Formats: sequence, C-alpha cells, structure tokens
Amino acid sequence: MKKDIKKVVLAYSGGLDTSIILKWLQDEYDCEVVTFTADIGQGEELEPARKKALSLGVKEENIFIKDLKDEFVKDYVFPMFRANAIYEGEYLLGTSIARPLITKALVEIANLTKADAISHGATGKGNDQVRFELGALALNPNLKIIAPWREWDLNSREKLLAYAQKHGIDISKKSGKSPYSMDANLLHISYEGLILEDPAAKPEDDMWRWVSDLKNTPNESETIELEFNKGDLSAINGEKSSPAQLLAKLNELGAKHGIGRLDIVENRYVGMKSRGCYETPGGSILLKAHRAIESITLDREAAHLKDELMPKYASLIYNGYWFSPERLMLQALIDESQKYVNGKVKLELFKGNIMVIGRESANDSLFSEAYCTFEEDEVYNQKDAAGFIRLNALRFIIAGKNGRKF
Repeated sequence: MKKDIKKVVLAYSGGLDTSIILKWLQDEYDCEVVTFTADIGQGEELEPARKKALSLGVKEENIFIKDLKDEFVKDYVFPMFRANAIYEGEYLLGTSIARPLITKALVEIANLTKADAISHGATGKGNDQVRFELGALALNPNLKIIAPWREWDLNSREKLLAYAQKHGIDISKKSGKSPYSMDANLLHISYEGLILEDPAAKPEDDMWRWVSDLKNTPNESETIELEFNKGDLSAINGEKSSPAQLLAKLNELGAKHGIGRLDIVENRYVGMKSRGCYETPGGSILLKAHRAIESITLDREAAHLKDELMPKYASLIYNGYWFSPERLMLQALIDESQKYVNGKVKLELFKGNIMVIGRESANDSLFSEAYCTFEEDEVYNQKDAAGFIRLNALRFIIAGKNGRKF
C-alpha cells in the first residue's frame, strides 16, 4: 500500500504523539502530509500546532486549523441529548460524540486536497480507531487509512522518546500538562492511565481540572432557568446565545457547584474493560433539564419508546456508528418526538446536586390539572377505572379459572 500513498491527511494535535506520527509518515510512506487540527473547545491554544507542523516540513497550504465548536454542539451534542443518551447507565459520551465530527472534517480535507489517505493517532486497543475508521469508510470508501500504532514498533514511551530525539522533535512538556491520557472538548474531559489502571485506586485530587471539589463549592444554592425549543437548549436565564456559548455557560455553572465528576469502568467495543474518569458538568445539567421538559410535553408511549431505544442509540455512538443507516433512522424518530418539547425548566444547583424545582410549557404541556387534581373535578369519572382494571386483568381471571397459579 505504501507506494500508492502520495498524500495523507493527519488528525494533528501538535503534541508529542502526533508529531512523531507526522515524521513517521514522511519517512515510512515518503508522502506529503496535510495536518488538520480541530477546535472543539478543548481549551488549548491551537496556533502552536501550526508552528510545530511547519517546523516538521509541512507546507503552509497543507495546514488546516478549524473552529468547529458551534457545529460540534449544534449538530452532534444537541441531537444526542434529544435522545437522553447515556452509555451503560452513566457515561455521557463526551469523547464518542466528538469523533464523527473530526472524521467528517478529515474526509472533507482529504477530498479538497485530493489526498489518498487519512491517518490518526488512536491505538490498537481503544475505541477511537473504530470510530475514526468506520466514519471515514462510510463517508469515502475509497480513502486508505493509516493507523501507525498498528504498524510501527514504537510500542513504549521510551521508544517514542528515542525516536523523537533522533529526529529533532520537541519533547518538552507543556506547562500544566496532565500526566494522564486526556481528551477534552466542550462537552467533557476524560482521564485514563497511570493510577487509574487500578480500578480500586482512588483518583488523585489534583487530577481533576474542571469541576470543583465539593468541599470548595458555594454554601448557597443557585437557581437557574433553561429554555428549550424542539428539544434543544435555546436560552439560560432568559439569555439566548450560540449553542457553543450555551454549553460553555452550563459548564461554568456546573463546575462551580461540583457537578459532573464520574469514575466508571466501561466495556470497550474491542472487548476489554477500561476505567475512566470524566468531568461533564454542563452535560449533566442539560440531561436533567431535558428529561424534565419532556416529562410534561411528551406523550407517555412516545416517552417510553424513546427510553427503550436509547441504550441502542447510545451504543451506536459509543461504538462508532454515527454515520450509519440505523443511527439515522433512530435520529429521525427521536427528532420527530421533539416537535413539542418546548418550554422552561427551573433547576437548583448545590453541592454536586441538580434538583428540578419547576417546569412549564406555554403551549405544549400535556399536564392537565383538571384531570389529575385531588380535589373535586368535572372531567374524570372515577367509575371508568373499574372496567379498565377488569379488562386488563381478564387474562389472569381466565387463567385462574383454569387452575393456573401465579
């Protein structure tokens, strides 16, 4: 395959690993390298990646840095939250949902630059290799994919550092850089490796970068109001702004009150279990609020069907099937359910807790005080319940008369 690769687009962070990959691609494939760096709210300055790529021989016109924050939230995070998606009951899919967007941009740049292949820095043990490659092959099946971690023999930190030194790649550590394997974007920060490889070990206190320790959170609660339009967050405390700005504001509020830390062991798609720690402050608030507004606007059976389908939908995202017929089918169903999910939710934030204290929808609420009141009413005949119960018990009655025991 190597002789067929003339140009490759690399998902490039500017860090040590992807800088080594950049040089390795140039040497092993003797090809032109195009770099792509995505800003999805990871909170790092991205211009140093441009300088690093230039220093490694990449042409100026072959360096792409894109701000994708609003697209990330509007077209990926929000659609996922319409489904209330959680993987294995806890994980809010912060890394998983970012991969299809990065893949889409990689493929678009490959098409634009007439590249033969794309390349990524995911290892052969993780989920990201699956997510990147399934997405790329769905979007452009003619592209080749180069996964250096599955090809090279640089399978230890010592070998990587030796390769970097040999080729003059800067190995100095960024100030404040975490020793953990991290992934950050507007939705979350994840941590893996080191002490976390022992599922019995408590994470070190200084590992957490975003969410305040409960001991340091305010001693007074804070009430906020979120407004939804067709299932998507549209305003916080009456202020409308862009999708990215709204999520950033929720992150700020959640982090302040110690909301969104998570320590789990999850099942990777490739078969092994993995322990990860996550910070998802804004997403945790958004999920709680979205379910609250759905509670008064969604039909009962529609809501229950959504809950039945959600684990499948979440697994599709976790396993890398964002660009698949089945995810698109489920998304169409989910989006149809959100037409009437409009209204406002009041929440109280305090010491890691999110408490729903009110919800209202001016035009789309299915909550009827006339029917559910404990006081006297003129719309509901309580005698109707007797026939309803007896019809639902009819199979029990017939079976019991035939001697069946339950």
